[in-house]
Amino acid sequence: MLSLTLSAELSGVTDLRPSDTQENPYFYTFKVQCTSCRETHPNWVSFNRFEEHEIPGSRGNANFVWTCKLCKKTHSASVTAGPNAYDVEKKSGQKIIDIDCRGLEFTEFKPDGEWEAKGIESSTPFSGIDLSEGEWYDYDEKAGEEVSIKDITWNIGRS
Repeated sequence: MLSLTLSAELSGVTDLRPSDTQENPYFYTFKVQCTSCRETHPNWVSFNRFEEHEIPGSRGNANFVWTCKLCKKTHSASVTAGPNAYDVEKKSGQKIIDIDCRGLEFTEFKPDGEWEAKGIESSTPFSGIDLSEGEWYDYDEKAGEEVSIKDITWNIGRS
């Protein structure tokens, strides 16, 4: 089981999470490595937690099914928990999603897609947050202050 964790400095906002609904799914984007031959796929791969793909030669389904070009083995991964909101009150290194990986590992995460959060004091909803540049700034009209997300660090590890 792998977990994608986030560490960040949130100012004026909390409950940071991917905008991820059945109608508008978030596509999690990773670099993937085969655990059999250790080959890393050269391209980024994306999948969402709502789509299910059949695993060849198995009765199971997964959110992501991949065949390594080098060793020809088929591997799979599924989101098993999350997405969880990043709470500004808790310590950094918070788990966003858990992924059950079979024969592969995700080695790097790219926060493509939209994120959402809410103002700490005002509960103002912020949507369409773009974290791809590593930071985000806005203004909370109700609270009358600038809000930001910066010093973003992603980690993928065993849980």
